[in-house]
Amino acid sequence: MKDPTVRGVVHLIEETKSFGQKGFRKRLVVLEQSKGTFTNFIPVEFVKDGCDAVDDLSVGDEIEVTYRLSGRRWQKDEASEAKYFLSVEGLSFKRMSASGPAHGGSDNTIDPNDAFAEAGDDDVPF
Repeated sequence: MKDPTVRGVVHLIEETKSFGQKGFRKRLVVLEQSKGTFTNFIPVEFVKDGCDAVDDLSVGDEIEVTYRLSGRRWQKDEASEAKYFLSVEGLSFKRMSASGPAHGGSDNTIDPNDAFAEAGDDDVPF
């Protein structure tokens, strides 16, 4: 089955953050989509080597991101209420148009890898 994609304009690019002793890394890119009367903001997380690929992006670039959804369950203890979290993990991206001056290179594709499988429970930030 083909991984889904989402298209939007880069609204925000955060710095890479590291977690845990093994140095699990993630970087948030927020895409903006104009939906007529409202604007949709979509946070996409790039992990491990994907963090470095984001260096080639600029705010205002229109990109298409191949992603997968990742869900987590968290419960403090058996008596507390369970919480569920959903994240969008960016596997690769393709620049559709650039903001400002032309950028070098063509498509920026990263290898999809399962970084979460390598991270232990102490390495994930949630």
